[in-house]
Amino acid sequence: MGFPRHEYLYELTYCDLLLITRGFQRRQRHGWEQARLIAYHVRYCMGLSKGENAKTLTEWLPFPWEHEQREAELPTEEEIKEMQALMDNINQQSHTDTSDDTSRSDAPHS
Repeated sequence: MGFPRHEYLYELTYCDLLLITRGFQRRQRHGWEQARLIAYHVRYCMGLSKGENAKTLTEWLPFPWEHEQREAELPTEEEIKEMQALMDNINQQSHTDTSDDTSRSDAPHS
């Protein structure tokens, strides 16, 4: 994809890598669709897509990006309460961790 190895290993975040991968896959779609169209025409010329076997191009070989997007399911009230409790717990732990750090004698003072 054109990035030096050290950038993959040390400088990119997971989000960066995900976005780069999605962009790369998006650029490859045209080639995949072209290959599918050629294979579909070969199949048609061989007489394999007539009668009962007749399918449209997308029915015959669907790609993941052609599937309809499902609506995201909203979390239930119980799931919301669980997440709020988890976040409160994390906030409390981070608050106690920072207060512990400032009370240590070797901690830097501002």
